[in-house]
Amino acid sequence: MCELLGMSANVPTDVCFSFTGLMRRGGETGPHQDGWGIGLYEDKACRTFHDPNPGAWSEVAKLIQDYAMKSKHVIAHIRKANRGKVCLANTHPFTRELWGSTWLFAHNGQLKGIKTRPLQFYQTVGTTDSEHAFCWMMDRIRKRFKQRPPEKELIDYVKRLAIELDKTGVFNFMLCDSKNLYAYCSTRMSWITRKHPFGKARLIDTGNTIDFSQYTTPRDVVTMVASMKLTDNETWIDMEKGEFLVFRNGKIVN
Repeated sequence: MCELLGMSANVPTDVCFSFTGLMRRGGETGPHQDGWGIGLYEDKACRTFHDPNPGAWSEVAKLIQDYAMKSKHVIAHIRKANRGKVCLANTHPFTRELWGSTWLFAHNGQLKGIKTRPLQFYQTVGTTDSEHAFCWMMDRIRKRFKQRPPEKELIDYVKRLAIELDKTGVFNFMLCDSKNLYAYCSTRMSWITRKHPFGKARLIDTGNTIDFSQYTTPRDVVTMVASMKLTDNETWIDMEKGEFLVFRNGKIVN
């Protein structure tokens, strides 16, 4: 399966450390060599990068690691193709606009019969079941709410859609609407919140270490969500199957 990485923080933060570990799994320490992508928010807009080549040797991925772009919300994905050919159009995360904000989505798993569900306003560019599921969700949200509703109503409805799609197969996904990071665990997902006092972390895939206390302030809160843990000297929290979490400013809000 593919792997996902998400970040929610209360201050603009770079994701270079975790992204470096994830990219190694894109063909070097893992089999996810069929493309990768990342989206980094700046207010309501999202800067996205995609490459159908393996992340472990991608020059575009190296740019992200070296440039240290900062954001409060990030979603990244490395792909192991099972449906849809290896090409740029099939790389996650996918983006669509709603209520004047960019929405970002990435998924791992397979969804049986998803393409029989008709799409209305939002259409797919590629051929993955993941993108079709995203477009279907966006159609439903757009139809249900003409403008952005109160947060609880929106969160409850996204959860309802997640549960419905989870019944069709494996639906691990991350979604961001520029304000919230939504994470749903169908089979496997973990998260960790880093805050004061910050310590050191060591990447499983490279052995690289970082002392976060050298790059943070006492008020910083940064939560990472991943399909598989990225560090081996920190305590990650495993999500339960069917668990749905929403993060804002690095903290759980639902």
